[in-house]
Amino acid sequence: MSDVTQPKWWQSGVLYQVYPRSFQDSDGDGIGDLSGIARRLDHLVALGVDAVWISPIYPSPMVDFGYDVADYTGVDPMFGTMADFDALLAECHARGLRLLLDFVPNHSSDHHPWFRESRALRDNPKRDWYIWRDAAPGGGPPNNWISDFGGSAWEWDEATGQYYYHAMLVEQPDLNWRNPDLKAAMLAAMRFWFDKGVDGFRVDILWHIIKAADFPDNPANPDWRAGMAEMDKVLQRHSTDHPEVFAIAAEMRALADGYGRDCVLVGEIYLPVERLMAYYGRHGEGVHLPFNFQLIDAAWNARGLHRMIAAYEAALPAGGWPNWVLGNHDRPRIAARVGEAQARVAAMLLLTLRGTPTVYYGDELGIGDVAIPPDRVRDPRELREPGLGFGRDPVRTPMPWDDSRAAGFTGGTPWLPLNADWPTRNVARAAADGASMLALYRDLLAVRRAHPALAVGSMRLIEAEGDVLAYERVEGEERMVVALNLGSREQTVTLPEGAWRPLLSTRHPLPDRHPRLRGNDAWRLRADEGVILIADAG
Repeated sequence: MSDVTQPKWWQSGVLYQVYPRSFQDSDGDGIGDLSGIARRLDHLVALGVDAVWISPIYPSPMVDFGYDVADYTGVDPMFGTMADFDALLAECHARGLRLLLDFVPNHSSDHHPWFRESRALRDNPKRDWYIWRDAAPGGGPPNNWISDFGGSAWEWDEATGQYYYHAMLVEQPDLNWRNPDLKAAMLAAMRFWFDKGVDGFRVDILWHIIKAADFPDNPANPDWRAGMAEMDKVLQRHSTDHPEVFAIAAEMRALADGYGRDCVLVGEIYLPVERLMAYYGRHGEGVHLPFNFQLIDAAWNARGLHRMIAAYEAALPAGGWPNWVLGNHDRPRIAARVGEAQARVAAMLLLTLRGTPTVYYGDELGIGDVAIPPDRVRDPRELREPGLGFGRDPVRTPMPWDDSRAAGFTGGTPWLPLNADWPTRNVARAAADGASMLALYRDLLAVRRAHPALAVGSMRLIEAEGDVLAYERVEGEERMVVALNLGSREQTVTLPEGAWRPLLSTRHPLPDRHPRLRGNDAWRLRADEGVILIADAG
């Protein structure tokens, strides 16, 4: 039986991430906007997802493309107006879609009025809303902490004679969550959007927001080598994942739960599993879904994935609901990592594992790596550490909708290049092809919605060999088996007891052999094939 007696929408549902600059432009400036997202909501309904998560839309200088927030309760004119947001929210709810925003609590823009006040004078009331420290004895930064974008995480302010801390870009000063007035202001910003009717937040770099109060040096990373990111020269032992963060997460959770409409908090937390679990809270008072990024970093190996899934499931606290994701706006796309054939298998994995999946826009088309010419690079991380492969532009390129000019994304010039194969790899072409990646995603989501075993059922990993990853999903009397061939040669998997018939394959069409098998029969998986089978009581 399932361990979810009355599942919340976010437990049975599927999230879909929209990068707003790149989804749909409505005014011809080459940059996506809120009205553009509203225009394309029917695509999400046809796809079969349940909620839309939108990366930041707040007023911003756009040094880090919206993750440098200058006003937590506004809309940047680049994306439209507050009226456009209200219209988008209403359109989502009219279609049965939930809407989640991106909340950025660790840092603001240096253009934020709060920081301008904090920077003005040492005795300004908002000075302590940010993290200021004197120089080290003898001069220089207060400690050895390194920005995620490279270089010292401390910036000297000549006017007031102190350093301020920035875990990200120098233009993104960190907020001081130990200051009660700052904390109250940030929670008020969340409340502003909840009052408007948003259904939750993805909380950016949640594990960063509290640092060790005495700011000791981070230990050196003994495994750092040339070619790795500069930030990895030290282990972020004192600059992240401080225990005081859990009380703040609990306050955010209480705020969300207080609205009584199943609002959800998804926490961005890049930590090992054993540390990730603490963000659920000791008694379920943490964020609802601490993001589980393991599939993004994992080697594409059946035995390794089997062990990883087992360890993650075993680590979950009582009542903790799992979640899975293949990609996002910061990491390479799944098709670029494993190739298009295995990206189809990965789609089946994502949408049939126990827990809440998040689909990244464009993955339903199988968009792979996109070459960005040097003169078109926009990502500040690539500009600061060029040639190391950390650039994020290739995963933020415009959504190709059809084969018209600029792929139907804009009437102007797209802010980033389109995928090179956009004339054939686009939504309109894929929607007309029953064997396309888009068709597979639609089929997978339809099967998931129709079968509680996949949406909320329990899971048991099946022992398999070679390149096969297999598991059984059960809810009530319904039993289903998912068998995935992660290799390029035919494989077999032994089925559990029962009578089984195939329901869906990642390779089109569904094989007509073995219309019904018995337990202990061997099912043959074609190369690069995933199959869902259902127990047949007839």
